[in-house]
Amino acid sequence: MTAATQELADGKILASVDHGIGLITFNQPEKRNAMSVHMWSGLEQVFEAWEQDDAVRVVVLTGAGDKAFVSGADISEFEKRRNNVDAGREYERATSGGRARLSAFPKPIIARIRGFCLGGGLAIAMQADLRIAAEDSEFGIPAARLGVAYGFPSVRRLIALIGPAHASMILFTGSRIGSAEAARIGLVNQVVPNEELEDVVERLARKIADNAPLSVRASKLTIEQALRDPADRDMHAVEEASVACFNSEDYREGRTAFLEKRAPKFRGR
Repeated sequence: MTAATQELADGKILASVDHGIGLITFNQPEKRNAMSVHMWSGLEQVFEAWEQDDAVRVVVLTGAGDKAFVSGADISEFEKRRNNVDAGREYERATSGGRARLSAFPKPIIARIRGFCLGGGLAIAMQADLRIAAEDSEFGIPAARLGVAYGFPSVRRLIALIGPAHASMILFTGSRIGSAEAARIGLVNQVVPNEELEDVVERLARKIADNAPLSVRASKLTIEQALRDPADRDMHAVEEASVACFNSEDYREGRTAFLEKRAPKFRGR
């Protein structure tokens, strides 16, 4: 991607948009892209801006360098920010905005993973809709080795992806697994050779960006609602998303393009 890059969180979060694809880079390679509180604030700013930006149709998350996607929370902040229950609650409050924006982002998110994807980094990757990993990636949740509890939303997401048995193995042991095992249990969608990772994700993101944005959004919304408990589902929002698709210019464009045997040009309305 060649678009101008925006720097946030003192340059530790990088953001750019190129032809419908937003790229967010966790840029702290000297700490294997460990997430600081300041980085969560930068991430919140990016997602807040891109949520209503029609120029962004799909987002790719990646880590700087070839050693890590995100290796977890920045442990250097633990003594100050997470040294007891009250400090831990303040840490959760300070990072909650970024987490909420990531969780509620209505457009597709792809995690492009190479190297370490651990703890809080895995929680970020699990919030993405798709996870594409390089062969040398490693996954794990070291909470049991640090004496902390992995948060309920992340545990629930982990169970939804890989089931309770595999989740128990990862959480109880604190062990790391390689990309092949991650693919086998459903933690990632696809594993590719290291040197092909960027190209594979670029092609995937381009395919998504070229599809009808309202339709893609409706699919993401419906999938998310289906994963919720029945009492918590917003079926009105699902119905509204469906109606918006059928009433859209893009629906007419899709039908016309099919009849004319050409590629459709969707505009997101």
